[in-house]
Amino acid sequence: MRGLQMRRSGLALAAVFACSALVAVRGAGNGIVMVPGGKVLFDFTAPSARVDTWEEQSDVVRSVGMSKAALVLQRTQQFQRAVFFTLLNPQPNGAGFAGMRTATRLDLSAYGRLALSCRGQGQNFGYKVVLRHRGLNDEPNPSYEQTFQAPRDEFGVVELPLQNFTAYYRGRPVPDAIPLDTSNITNVELQVYGGVYLPTKQSGASSLELNWISAE
Repeated sequence: MRGLQMRRSGLALAAVFACSALVAVRGAGNGIVMVPGGKVLFDFTAPSARVDTWEEQSDVVRSVGMSKAALVLQRTQQFQRAVFFTLLNPQPNGAGFAGMRTATRLDLSAYGRLALSCRGQGQNFGYKVVLRHRGLNDEPNPSYEQTFQAPRDEFGVVELPLQNFTAYYRGRPVPDAIPLDTSNITNVELQVYGGVYLPTKQSGASSLELNWISAE
């Protein structure tokens, strides 16, 4: 009898651990995807995920611009995620960008960083997350940016401290700009950059696969 009780207890504990594991990981067909902690901002693996609210924001807003961006959902019988496709055609000095952005209404004041589950492929692995606040979503207002290198080959989680988002206007720092108001984020953008003011120059076709973006 005692042995039967111990066996039942062991099975119960195994069930608890199995349920706990579901909180930590989620199958994604060709690998394991970490489930985000904190506040999920965009979960591209969810059945209800949408990308039609994201709009292109590329260098064709200027007469010399020739770049292109698109954000689509990749759905298969085994997994779903978003893919950020870019074709970057910069000027000789590196001026150029291709991005997708969406309007938001986010209060991130209780969080310390953004986290992205992603993987890069193609010619470029240098990306930016661009934030705007207080409804100041267009020129001549500065944007608040942070660059990162996308993981190669395998998915990884990129962490971007909110305090490190710096004000820029057309690629140049704006040292006297007010700090980013994390309590009133009204625009989020993903961007691949040419590197006009950076030591690394980028061009060509690339993709960034995304499972989710969260605040933690």
